[in-house]
Amino acid sequence: MQLYKKLSHIGFLKNSYAFKFLFVAFIGIHIPLIGLLFFVLYGSKTISADTILIFALIMTLAATGTTLLFLKLLIKPIEVASKALNEYRNKRTIPSLPTNFSDEAGLLMSNIQDSIAENEKFITEKQDLVYLLSHDLRNFVGNSKSVALLILEEEPSETITELAELILQSAEQQYNYIENFIKLLKEQDQIIEKKSENDIVQFSSVFSVVSKQLNQLLSHKNIKLNLSIEVEEALLKIDKILLIRVLVNLIDNAIKFSFQNSEIKVRVYVQGGKLFFKITDNGLGFDQKQSHELFRKFTKMSKLGTSNEPSTGIGLYLCKKIIERHEGQILAESDGINKGATFSVVFIQK
Repeated sequence: MQLYKKLSHIGFLKNSYAFKFLFVAFIGIHIPLIGLLFFVLYGSKTISADTILIFALIMTLAATGTTLLFLKLLIKPIEVASKALNEYRNKRTIPSLPTNFSDEAGLLMSNIQDSIAENEKFITEKQDLVYLLSHDLRNFVGNSKSVALLILEEEPSETITELAELILQSAEQQYNYIENFIKLLKEQDQIIEKKSENDIVQFSSVFSVVSKQLNQLLSHKNIKLNLSIEVEEALLKIDKILLIRVLVNLIDNAIKFSFQNSEIKVRVYVQGGKLFFKITDNGLGFDQKQSHELFRKFTKMSKLGTSNEPSTGIGLYLCKKIIERHEGQILAESDGINKGATFSVVFIQK
């Protein structure tokens, strides 16, 4: 950036990034000519043509190398702007780009800085507004529930009781929807704020935590969790806590849609330079043509589990967001309705 800053102080170069390049190229082109003139004028009078030719060639190569070096240094503002934008997209790191330059590169850095600042302001205001609205909606729904319960306490007629129970049921559904909506917003914020770094992940400790969190659900439906861990550890860009969250969500999903007294297979292995986490059940399954719908926010494919467990419609969506943000891929496969399903998380091994 030093070369760019110095050239920006020159009057006729101040407002044009292209002129800076042309100026550096112009100087570089004329260095061999200037050097050759001095060599001929102040050198020995008996200089041979071969010596002049060799000197001109050396000067040309040196000038070319120097010019290319300076041009590379002059590209630094573009590199800085690109890196800042990439860091913000991947890690939500707010940059501090210079905004006092008036050429094209300077305007690019300034616009990126302003856009990021405006985006952060928008995100903050949106979160505040949504959380405030959600809080108020909770109160409205809570009021409806309270009124319905008060009506039921008065032991009204059968018709009034049925209507009050409908109000209560509707209010509870609305309340659950609001809770899921708030959960979605919070989970998305956590995913964005979580910085990802390469780290060695021990899979024995990961699945120890996963098994503890799911043990009660497995016992309730008498489902056996068959673990096959063929890889002890791997270098991953995903945080261990986020990986556990994804695996818990996927296995919980498999439990929800598996039948009593069945089995869920979990296999961790490497194949073709890729690390696979594969969760397979023998449950309800789905139409393979609609597999992409499973990962949508509040998907219409949400349904009750085999023991009438409710589904929020956001679990798989969040899993997909987490995995893709950490340079992975998540896939869903099924042979059809009531033929089970397989969910795979895939990371490329570097």
